[in-house]
Amino acid sequence: MKNLRVISQWLFFLIFIFLFVQTTYRGVDEISYPVRIFLFFDPLIAISTIISSHRIAFYMIFSAITLLFTLFMGRFFCGWVCPFGTLNQWIANLKKSSSLFLSKRQNQLISLKYYLLIFFLASSFFSLPLIGLFDPLSLLIRSFTIVIEPIVSFIFSLIFEILNLLGFRYAFDINQFLKETILPFREPHYIHFLLVGFLFFIILSLNFIEKRFWCKYLCPLGALLGIFARFSIFIRYTGDRCNLCGDCSNVCPSNALILPEKWLKSECFFCGQCQNICPKRDVHFGFVKTKKAFYPSLSRRRFISSALGGFFFSFFIRIDPVKKKKDPFLIRPPGAISEDEFLKRCIKCGECMKVCLTGGLQPLFLEAGIDGIFSPVLVPKIGYCQYYCTLCGQVCPTGAIKKLTIKEKQKIKIGIATIDTTRCIPYLYGVDCIVCEEHCPTEKKAIWFKEEEKVMKNGKKKKVKLPKVDPELCIGCGICEYKCPLLDKPAIIVTNLGETREEENYIPIPSI
Repeated sequence: MKNLRVISQWLFFLIFIFLFVQTTYRGVDEISYPVRIFLFFDPLIAISTIISSHRIAFYMIFSAITLLFTLFMGRFFCGWVCPFGTLNQWIANLKKSSSLFLSKRQNQLISLKYYLLIFFLASSFFSLPLIGLFDPLSLLIRSFTIVIEPIVSFIFSLIFEILNLLGFRYAFDINQFLKETILPFREPHYIHFLLVGFLFFIILSLNFIEKRFWCKYLCPLGALLGIFARFSIFIRYTGDRCNLCGDCSNVCPSNALILPEKWLKSECFFCGQCQNICPKRDVHFGFVKTKKAFYPSLSRRRFISSALGGFFFSFFIRIDPVKKKKDPFLIRPPGAISEDEFLKRCIKCGECMKVCLTGGLQPLFLEAGIDGIFSPVLVPKIGYCQYYCTLCGQVCPTGAIKKLTIKEKQKIKIGIATIDTTRCIPYLYGVDCIVCEEHCPTEKKAIWFKEEEKVMKNGKKKKVKLPKVDPELCIGCGICEYKCPLLDKPAIIVTNLGETREEENYIPIPSI
């Protein structure tokens, strides 16, 4: 059983890596194998989205399959499928010995993930979905996108740069081949890289305190599956030869065996290590009747406190002044639904940022409130919204960003550009500059010129082309801001004024 579990872990982890690598631009505006497929099988995301947005989507059927298998085989997902659990297992294997906590303290820690689950579900019920920040699959995809992929891409870039300097003739061809197959289309860079990386490093480092610390004590998905695992019909049992030696308790990676005769059914990963180490070969797994299983003891008072904590936390967030006045630079990707609904559905997985062709989609911190942490925002100074790209809507797993055709996308406003005449070169220096108009992608240019005479320093008059923005044609893609030659602070800036997704923010300004 242990060997089968290891094979399963490798298989699903490699599938995850394959889907993650394929979730990028490969020359066409279509992604056939997005890593969101893993998120479809995540029941925690499905339940949280149903509670917060009051809607059921087709992809939630896949999460029901995970729950059905859990009712059949317990928490097999944690030990056999979950790529984040597998990664934690591999890190934990670097630690030679296990330093288990005292039994009483261990029980309290095991219960912690259940209280966290209640807290998050209660906050979701009151329209503050935070599950995306702690769901293991979403956390893993986000960390790989914002931290791991940029590091890998930088390392490969450095290697090929060195090979070029050494005169290796095939360096360029190999680099191009890898970019077409494995490496991302562009070398990614993200703000809050250090913050996301630090959190990811801390979670993995907890394995050196105790093996699979996250899975045993903190994972809310593990807690949800543990609740359903109580009713599973696949169980662990021992025969008459068991002499209570305790070897199985010492190697159990989930602390499901506090004592050889005390098996916590809801905590067992069915990894098979106890079966493998048993000197009597008397540990078995199957569909048989056995003694009553044990479960973590949950305090009713703490249960209620967790639920009330989720309620009051969501209440205090709702009265946050950040939520009252919208940030004008909060530019969501095209296809994003209204802000309140967007935050209810967005699980902050980072897939939309991963596929962004220019790197313009970046993770937020607190600009949209706590419930907006790590959600995507377009930062035109870093990258713009490609006019012929619809990839972000294709990979969004929850419908927070709708899937659009190119024609539909090109009609959506995500903002309007505004010219700062105190900085714009033609206005300030009387020198023609056509960069913003030249790069404007709309069919009929949203940026046009008005020729005016300006008096120069020597007293002579000179005709200068002054750029103007037609708010009716501008879609807020941000390429004008990105391409502006004033690198310190662009003279043309895009804000979310006029975005079509928010009726209250849409101002029907007549064409100039």
